[in-house]
Amino acid sequence: MITRSALLTTAIAAAIAALTAAPVAAESPKRGGTLTYMIPADAPPSFDGHRETTFATAHAVSPFYSVLIRVNPNNPASPTDFVCDLCTEMPKPTDGGKLYTFKIRQGVKFHDGSPLTSADVVASWQKIISPKPGVTSARASYFNMVESVTAPDATTVVFKLKTPSPAFVPALADPFAYIYKKEILDKDPHWFEKNVMGSGPFKLTSYDVGQSIKGERFADYHHKGQPYLDGIVGIFAAKESVRVAALRADRAAAEFRGHPPSARDELVKELGDKVTVQQSNWNCVLLITPNQKKKPFDDVRVRRALALAIDNWNGAPALSKIAIVNTVGGVVFPGSPLAATKEELQKLVGYWPDINKSRAEAKKLLQEAGVPNYKFELMNRNVDQPYKFVATWLIDEWSKAGMQVTQRVLPTGPFYDGLRNGTFDVSLDFNCQSVVNPLLDVGKFLPRSVYAENYGGYEDKKVIDLYNAMQTETDPAKLRQKMRDFETYVLDTQVHMIMTPWWNRILALRSYMKGWKISPSHYQNQDLANVWLDK
Repeated sequence: MITRSALLTTAIAAAIAALTAAPVAAESPKRGGTLTYMIPADAPPSFDGHRETTFATAHAVSPFYSVLIRVNPNNPASPTDFVCDLCTEMPKPTDGGKLYTFKIRQGVKFHDGSPLTSADVVASWQKIISPKPGVTSARASYFNMVESVTAPDATTVVFKLKTPSPAFVPALADPFAYIYKKEILDKDPHWFEKNVMGSGPFKLTSYDVGQSIKGERFADYHHKGQPYLDGIVGIFAAKESVRVAALRADRAAAEFRGHPPSARDELVKELGDKVTVQQSNWNCVLLITPNQKKKPFDDVRVRRALALAIDNWNGAPALSKIAIVNTVGGVVFPGSPLAATKEELQKLVGYWPDINKSRAEAKKLLQEAGVPNYKFELMNRNVDQPYKFVATWLIDEWSKAGMQVTQRVLPTGPFYDGLRNGTFDVSLDFNCQSVVNPLLDVGKFLPRSVYAENYGGYEDKKVIDLYNAMQTETDPAKLRQKMRDFETYVLDTQVHMIMTPWWNRILALRSYMKGWKISPSHYQNQDLANVWLDK
């Protein structure tokens, strides 16, 4: 017998399939209107893209900035399609792959009317690659292969590499690599943490902390004819229910992070063809970070017990029904040639196929470490998806191995302060990357002395050695084995961090919003220059 519920489920599935079908021929963009979109956070910790790794910064201020190169906004699913933003054409490397020479567009202006030159580009990249004492760069370790970045004249920027590296160009396309004004950086390298002034398609008009950020079309934008919109309004809302209600009532046209399956189904059921669904694999994963500067998490037996208590294989399918996660994986984005197979993963703690055996070993290790039935606090971020859902699951998993865990949920700013200051026992953390670039993506596992956004409180030379060994390996088979060696060491031998299921990106967008395409990263394609409204 076919039930009403089954019919409804089938109808929703059919509607989603129709709404995600291949697009029709490109339409001519219409000019005008204001795009209102939701930002799933309470506020960004700062506006400085060089310092931050959170989508809250990217979604709030990317429309106000330009970058040197970027992933093609018309083909953002490709990990190899890069195009110029401030340069005139993508250069071919010279000197055996060690020299990249970029010509900078002439006539580009900052929002204060001053000209943007190669000096601004170089100053911005020097801040990213070699920040001054007291200045944080979240991506400095990505550019260890760079020897220098110089400006021989006002329209030329030259990157000289120590050795050729296939990881360089994808790293250069990082969407957080905003180009700042050199004159301001020279006076105060921290200025852009609290202020916004770029050369992007929109110019900042107002910022109401925790409420909204607004911009208007920049008339002198260097991509002629863009942006199509008159303005943008980003509304901060940490609660999923608030964001879905705004989309349902057409108080907003989009959010650009990701919905859980239930929200997608709800919007499709209620709005039909008034929404368009876009979905993608997501280069993003929550990590469990024990604070190794605090006892007993300096004991690898305790860290192993944390991993052994977790049943990823059964947890991922269950979570995928309610949260934006769905794939069990290791340190590399699943589907990449460098990613571990299921058989390889099952050899590591946290992935054993027999969960009862795994949890028995966890209890044994806690007993040996002198902390049976250990009580600790999990620090978490005040974001529903998937932080709160994953945390609830983890706390239940740990209880099955005798651990008693409470949760401390913080807004984005204090959460980052807690990570950076080490004021936690164990914290949810994340490794979300803008371009699928496994050799650099796993830099998150490097000690903080090398990678500024590692919060585990450990120093480990072997991690660095294993990481460096991969960067110069050109043989694919040997490279894959070196990645396995790295993965085994950080996840099993030392358990410096613990993986949770990788994410699944689902968006339900108002159908009148055109020109935007989903990517495997919720950081990409956020300058909104291509977006237009068919209304």
